[in-house]
Amino acid sequence: MGIHEQDALSEPEGISFPLYRDAPSSVEFNKLRKRLLRLTRQAIEDYAMAKPGERWLVALSGGKDSYGLLAVLLDLKWRGLLPVDLLACNLDQGQPNFPKNVLPDYLNANGIAHRIEYRDTYSVVTDKIAEGNTYCSLCSRLRRGHLYRIAREEGCSSLVLGHHREDILETFFMNMFHGGRLAAMPPKLMNDDGDVMVLRPLALCAEADMAKFADGMKFPIIPCDLCGSQEGLQRNAMKAMLDDIEKRMPGRKDTMLRALANTRPSHLLDRKLFDFASLSPAQ
Repeated sequence: MGIHEQDALSEPEGISFPLYRDAPSSVEFNKLRKRLLRLTRQAIEDYAMAKPGERWLVALSGGKDSYGLLAVLLDLKWRGLLPVDLLACNLDQGQPNFPKNVLPDYLNANGIAHRIEYRDTYSVVTDKIAEGNTYCSLCSRLRRGHLYRIAREEGCSSLVLGHHREDILETFFMNMFHGGRLAAMPPKLMNDDGDVMVLRPLALCAEADMAKFADGMKFPIIPCDLCGSQEGLQRNAMKAMLDDIEKRMPGRKDTMLRALANTRPSHLLDRKLFDFASLSPAQ
């Protein structure tokens, strides 16, 4: 990181971003904050996510990652490093006991532009999914469809999601072990209709850092198990496997993430990516 980038990630003397008014002032937390800013900015630049004057719809679920995503993006914007407008959006899906006041109170208290929308997808999911099975896949698809619609209505070019490094790696191994394909979550993806970009600016950020950040910021976390459904067993197994690898060989998660950005089609087996038939010895 060069001197100019260091300066850009330093707060002006005597000025503090209001969202961080109750955050820890420790050296450790400030290093964490700058690391998340640096990695998020790197992902935005590496994958050409931002165009000046655009408007982004930032999906806010109430979990640690979406809160952290919003805080980091607002921080970058406050520093003049993110030339887009941000609109936070929560989709209340009608889960039992969902605390409807938590997110609006937080967003209003911090002066954050937002839209709260109620759509009872919970009833749809429970009607179609047999009792005992996980709701997550169908719930996610329904939620994504509504968020695309809201992005269009609000004039947003992109839907921004809080998936981090571990989400990407877990998805990669789920696809490899259970789907027979090499695919992960791309940092940037066009939706099927071709009119809304899906962005994942936290792609390089570690889940452990997001958890520490959420603790330090004291985000009012809303649990993801209000509907009684937990994440599928396959993803939990991938998470446990990756955590075990990282524990025995520290640094492997970062190495695996770098590998996803350093592929060699000629050294794989996909005939659609490399023309093996044309290979022949030089005469």
